[in-house]
Amino acid sequence: MAHLERADLVLQGGGVKGIALAGAVTVMMKTHRFARVAGTSAGAILAGLLAAGYDGDEIRAAMLDLNYRRVPDRRWPIPYLGSAVDLMMSDGLHPGDYIREWIGNRLTDRKVEKFADLRLPDDPEADPELTDDKGFRLVVTATDITRGRALRLPWDYRSAFGLDPAEQSVADAIRMSMSIPVFFEPCKLVDQRTGKASTIVDGGVLSNFPLEVFDRQDGRCPRWPTLGIGVIPDLPGPDGTLIPGLPIPPGPLRLLSAVAVTAMLGHDQTYLAQPQNAVRLTRIDTNAVGIVSFGIDEAARESLFRNGVSAAEAFLSGWNWSDYLARYYPGCVPSV
Repeated sequence: MAHLERADLVLQGGGVKGIALAGAVTVMMKTHRFARVAGTSAGAILAGLLAAGYDGDEIRAAMLDLNYRRVPDRRWPIPYLGSAVDLMMSDGLHPGDYIREWIGNRLTDRKVEKFADLRLPDDPEADPELTDDKGFRLVVTATDITRGRALRLPWDYRSAFGLDPAEQSVADAIRMSMSIPVFFEPCKLVDQRTGKASTIVDGGVLSNFPLEVFDRQDGRCPRWPTLGIGVIPDLPGPDGTLIPGLPIPPGPLRLLSAVAVTAMLGHDQTYLAQPQNAVRLTRIDTNAVGIVSFGIDEAARESLFRNGVSAAEAFLSGWNWSDYLARYYPGCVPSV
């Protein structure tokens, strides 16, 4: 068996564009084994499969098994009127029950239900900032719009809500991460100390691509890289609207939408543009489909997957961990 280099992996959110993430991951798994995985929205779904132990062939099969047309589910199966009723009865067009059940079943197949099932083994060389409540193989991002703060789950369960992170449902956390505002119904979390409930939406509202999540904070040399895979183009780009798929007319509404999108993506974009971060990213061309284009046909899905494969192959052809350390961490030597 070929030697696999160790790495951590961060997967950007992007709705149906996540099919391209799967293509890239199947290539990277041929050369790397991922100690920890983080993801947002669609990236959280794929991260969950990776953390649960799915291999490349199984990931491809799982993504083909997902019925994308059922992802935008409804409580009321009435054309047009059903969407209006859903918005009147809740805060989202779609309850998100189908995708929650789907990922839950995939995880249960690998005996993963709670984050306790994804706890990392004790490691004396680990960054102390990434142990205890942060010592898990999976991290997904979400946004608490009641308190106006980002959430990294399971890391923030205890500090933000008084909950034991190890005892929380992995599938529920992933469902929170993919709560695209208005499109999916938001989730709720209750602070066990105060009884106050928070409304939780998609992690991409504050950070859609948290590449820095596993970077060492203790000043020591990194033992292995954190790599990232992205599917959303930099601004300005075709996804520069506040609500995916909603045309915004010229004028104040377009200006406000641009301000909101910049607030959502600007921090990530600025950080990812720094040379030491840009060179550890795989960027995939997904411009042919929109974030919520779940009705795309099989040919379009296959094209997304192949684009991910091609992008990962191109990245790996130029990636060298030793060269990266020499350039950005002088004096550090590779340990993997």
